Amino acid sequence: MDSEAPEGGTEEDLAEGTLLSHLVELRNRILKAFAAVMIIFVPLMFFNKKIFEIVSAPLRAALDTGQQMIATNPISVVFTPFKLTFIVALCLAMPFVLYQVWAFVAPGLYKKEKRFAFPLLASSIVLFYAGVAFAYFVLFPLVFNFLVAFAPDVIELMPDIAAYVSFVVTISFVFGLAFEVPVATVLIVWTGITTPDKLAKARPYVFLAAFIVGMFLTPPDVFSQTLLAIPVYLLYELGLVMSRVFITNRREEEDEPVAADS
Repeated sequence: MDSEAPEGGTEEDLAEGTLLSHLVELRNRILKAFAAVMIIFVPLMFFNKKIFEIVSAPLRAALDTGQQMIATNPISVVFTPFKLTFIVALCLAMPFVLYQVWAFVAPGLYKKEKRFAFPLLASSIVLFYAGVAFAYFVLFPLVFNFLVAFAPDVIELMPDIAAYVSFVVTISFVFGLAFEVPVATVLIVWTGITTPDKLAKARPYVFLAAFIVGMFLTPPDVFSQTLLAIPVYLLYELGLVMSRVFITNRREEEDEPVAADS
C-alpha cells in the first residue's frame, strides 16, 4: 500500500501540472487576442468620426434633405463612436483572435481533424465577413429606404445615434451568423448527428424556415424577406455539397490502411 502512494501522488502532480500549463497557455492566448484588438483600436480612435460616418451612410442616404440623426443622451456623442470603433476593431482582429483559439485547441486534435478543422475555420471567417457585407451593402439601404418611405408625414424622422448603432451591430452580427450555415451543416455531419442525405430531405423545411427568419429580421414586405431567405437557402445547399465532400474524403482516409494491409 505504501508503495502505491508515491505513484498516485506523482500522477496527481502530473495532472495538476498539465492543468496549470493549459491555464497558462489559455491566459497567454487571451492576452494576445486582447492585445491585437487594442493595437487596432487605439489608432482607429483617431478616425472614430469617420468610422461613424461610414457606418451611418446607409441611413443618412435614405433620409430626406434637412433630416439628421440626433443624440438624446449627451454621453452618446462620445460613447457611441467609442463603442462602434471598438466593435470595428474587434471585427478586424477576429482572424487573429480565432487563430489564437485554433492554436490553443489544435494540439489536442488528430492530424486528420487538423486538416479538416483549419479550412473550416478559415471559411467561417470569410462567410461571417460576407454576411456583414451583405447586410451593409444590400439589406440596410433597402430597410432604411422602406422605413423612410412609409413614415407618416406628420412625423419628423430623427434617428438616435445610440439606437442606430445597436440596430446595425445586432443585424450585422445576425447576418454574419446566418452566413455560417455551410459551416454549421458540415459540423452537424462531422459529429455524426445526421447525414447529408437526411439533410437533403429537409430542404422544404429549411426553405420555409429561411422565409420565417427573413420575416422577423427584415421589413414586412416580400422582397426584403426573399432577399434574406434566398442567400440562406443557397448557403444551405453549399453546406450539403461541402458535407458530401467531407464524407467522401473521410471514407477514403479510412480505407487507406485497409488497402495498405491487403
